[in-house]
Amino acid sequence: MPYSSDIDAIASVLKQNPTWNAINPKHAARMRAQNKFRTGLDIAKYTAKIMREDMANYDNDKSQYTQSLGCWHGFIGQQKMISIKKHFNSTKRRYLYLSGWMVAALRSEFGPLPDQSMHEKTAVSGLIEELYTFLRQADSWELNHLFRDLEAAENAGDTAKAEELIKQIDNHETHVVPIIADIDAGFGNDEATYLLAKQMIEAGACAIQIENQVSDEKQCGHQDGKVTVPHADFLSKINAVRLAFLELGVDDGVIVARTDSLGAGLTKQIAVTDEPGDLGDQYNSFIDGDVIANAEDINNGDVVIKQGGKLVKPKRLASGLFQFKEGSGEDRVVLDCITSLQNGADMLWIETEKPHVGQIAAMVNRIKAEVPDAKLVYNNSPSFNWTLNFRQQVFDAWTEEGKDVAAYDRSKLMSEEYDSTELGQLADEWTANFQRDAAREAGVFHHLITLPTYHTAALSTDNLAKGYFGDQGMLAYVKGVQREEIRQGIATVKHQDMAGSNIGDDHKEFFAGDAALKAGGGDNTMNQF
Repeated sequence: MPYSSDIDAIASVLKQNPTWNAINPKHAARMRAQNKFRTGLDIAKYTAKIMREDMANYDNDKSQYTQSLGCWHGFIGQQKMISIKKHFNSTKRRYLYLSGWMVAALRSEFGPLPDQSMHEKTAVSGLIEELYTFLRQADSWELNHLFRDLEAAENAGDTAKAEELIKQIDNHETHVVPIIADIDAGFGNDEATYLLAKQMIEAGACAIQIENQVSDEKQCGHQDGKVTVPHADFLSKINAVRLAFLELGVDDGVIVARTDSLGAGLTKQIAVTDEPGDLGDQYNSFIDGDVIANAEDINNGDVVIKQGGKLVKPKRLASGLFQFKEGSGEDRVVLDCITSLQNGADMLWIETEKPHVGQIAAMVNRIKAEVPDAKLVYNNSPSFNWTLNFRQQVFDAWTEEGKDVAAYDRSKLMSEEYDSTELGQLADEWTANFQRDAAREAGVFHHLITLPTYHTAALSTDNLAKGYFGDQGMLAYVKGVQREEIRQGIATVKHQDMAGSNIGDDHKEFFAGDAALKAGGGDNTMNQF
């Protein structure tokens, strides 16, 4: 409802309640405007529609891909969205990503943990709620400045200025954007997955990413030792997440099905199969084993399956896990993706070992042969050495073209000496274009970096600590942080305002009128900025 209309509606309510005569309808309307979203479900429904519209736009125009950065704290997510609005004047096609890796490493009561689903499962939904609390506060903070300017314009009798500010208030673009939230492998059985999905949706998540690893053997996608589950097991968890969305009325909620099969060489169980060629049989066909010539080849405790009409003894490790055939990863990925899309998933996540558009496109094209509108969420992972990878890709391309590469050592291309060379500059250009190229050629709808703010926090803290505890002393903070905040217009330089001091002052005035004791007076040192 427009601000002016809301004032009138609230004034009507106040007239019916004469004992509420101390309430100014403008104040109540202003507080409503600064609190657009009442619940997490309101957010999930709102952002799901945004994401569906973006998906449709991408299907029509591959340049309309979306992006996000992983954020491990509400403040980090808030500052990211404030920066996006400042630099691009819009939050369109920019999301947040919630990384299970960062929850494990930074948000567990156990302290830092590896990415193995050992952290408290409620920490995931708790972070979603925290992120949206900070994004809603960013709305309130930004609108508060507009309302203060409006009040000043009205007091000065500047009608034109007041009308322009009311227009900005009515058309204010929220900082609240979709979050793609990582539920790992579901944190247990189907019921556990459903219950956690509900918590995540109620906290505001419109998109949930789930992977096909065994829940109690889960590993980071860029580490070894990954164990996948048969398709039927994974699909039942997709169903659990979908039913959670439907139960809560988020009918267009998004499910991202992640496959770790490219790097997973193991399975914990043999799939149930009823007839040759069914889904279970296809899964089992990838299991490595030895053909059994006669019954004497079967030893105590051996498992025997049928593969292509032959009896096969699967290779089982001492852990009890079964091994997949060497080189079967890509075929398993393609089957995983097609199966997920044909059974309720909306998008795919393929975890790869390097950022290579050609490799991703080769798999996606096979998937699109069965599901033409297949779309990917792709992890632009900090686990990749991006500099080395793209320099090696350029080196290999030049070698194939017959170009002289004698001046370069392929194994040492990370070296700083190559930064200003033709190869180094072209590799940087390929890196800059990677997201555009992958969106156009490899079906990537959403590009994200899973844990960039983990690294930026470490890097900036290291730089400050090096100077502050060294010879620079206070200059390290003043020159490296505060001076740059002022010159670059970073809102946090006025940290009291960013934390809500001015909002609190205005509320005090709403509540107590002239008797309000406000913090933002002449003695506030923040007035120096």
